[in-house]
Amino acid sequence: MRTFTRPLSRRGMLGLGAGAAAAAGLAGCGTSTSSDGGGRPDGSHQGGGAGGAGQGGGRGGGRDAHPARPIGDGSTSFTGRQPHQPARPEPLEPGQTPPQFVIFSWDGAGEVGNGLFPRFLDLAREHGASMTFFLSGLYLLPEAKKRLYEPPNNPRGASAIGYLSDPHIKATLANVRRAWLEGHEIGTHFNGHFCAGSGSVGNWTAQQWKSEIQQAKAFVKQWRTHTGWTDLPSLPFDYDKELAGGRTPCLLGQNNLLPTARELGWRYDASSPGGRQVWPAKRLGIWDLPLQQIPFPGRSFEVLSMDYNMLANQSVNSTKAPAYNYPNWRRQSAQSYIQGFRRAYETNRAPFFVGNHFEQWNGGIYMDSVEEAFKHIAREKEKGADVRLVSFRQFVDWMDVQKPEVLARLRTLEVGQRPAGGWKSFLRDTKSAAGDAA
Repeated sequence: MRTFTRPLSRRGMLGLGAGAAAAAGLAGCGTSTSSDGGGRPDGSHQGGGAGGAGQGGGRGGGRDAHPARPIGDGSTSFTGRQPHQPARPEPLEPGQTPPQFVIFSWDGAGEVGNGLFPRFLDLAREHGASMTFFLSGLYLLPEAKKRLYEPPNNPRGASAIGYLSDPHIKATLANVRRAWLEGHEIGTHFNGHFCAGSGSVGNWTAQQWKSEIQQAKAFVKQWRTHTGWTDLPSLPFDYDKELAGGRTPCLLGQNNLLPTARELGWRYDASSPGGRQVWPAKRLGIWDLPLQQIPFPGRSFEVLSMDYNMLANQSVNSTKAPAYNYPNWRRQSAQSYIQGFRRAYETNRAPFFVGNHFEQWNGGIYMDSVEEAFKHIAREKEKGADVRLVSFRQFVDWMDVQKPEVLARLRTLEVGQRPAGGWKSFLRDTKSAAGDAA
């Protein structure tokens, strides 16, 4: 089975088929700003039993946990423990089957008037799921103030993604606020999304990544100062404490990002390209949680688990391909996600990571396909399967309490490999496996 893992003209994502790999790149990791671009009353999850990180039912309308205590200029505030969080995770018992974790994440996380942010918040609420939203800091900075942004190796105020209009900044603030109150994680997609040329994030030093992160945090923590808006509620979290990880533009630059991420106390990074569906490990003390190579129905190669990679392989980067292709492409994309989930669930139970953008490429088929796949997975959970639809931070909470020898044993399982003798036998005695893995 072929898997292409080189960048697409240095601007695209990875894991592309032969035709797409030869084509020109499309900077597809940000939320498009064009017209075609892209609780429950008790406020708590149900516990997950042994193994933790369980999921509860639907969520309420997103009221604050307790009265807000403003931070800085009041752009953010402390409101207590985040609502709708799982029960405290517990280590697997000897011989216990691990849960099937599924993490849906969104790059950019801006609402630009197409209703996609609230659409997927509604979907998550309906099924008691949590997601991760990687917010681009520039989406909270008015274009009139763009010179406040000093991107490494690029002109002041430059950005490869558009600045949002004032109404769209307000809509993004409202949806980010709602997302956190409904139990989702707010990570970072950094700022200017530079994927090409000498200014690409792939060329940034650790110190330059530090500057980019500090600015991304500042645009979130000081949106009130930058906009002058005093009539909107604050974001109900302390971003210094909330920010536990991110995903780099076009999956570039992780090697130099990781030392800075470790220095800042991040717990994970989701920027590694070309990951396999196996249990993850840490790099430099940080969980490395990559997009994964998954089956691509009807093709002889696998594709990365992200909408952009579906697009690149189907329409050679065109976001407005002939519409007669859309039904088959939508089915192919949905089945790709579903087959990736089933392969993990029925074999090694490796966590399944899915990345997306709020986009309307090719008539919105990728939004429809990811919703179809999400509903398929949610139905498995609702039928009693031990499936956990969680955020990246909730997943690493679970990983951090597992015994090292258990994780070492899980990592011995290859893609699509079932445990010999079944899970009870496979995880009954893990000490010898830990020695073998070492």
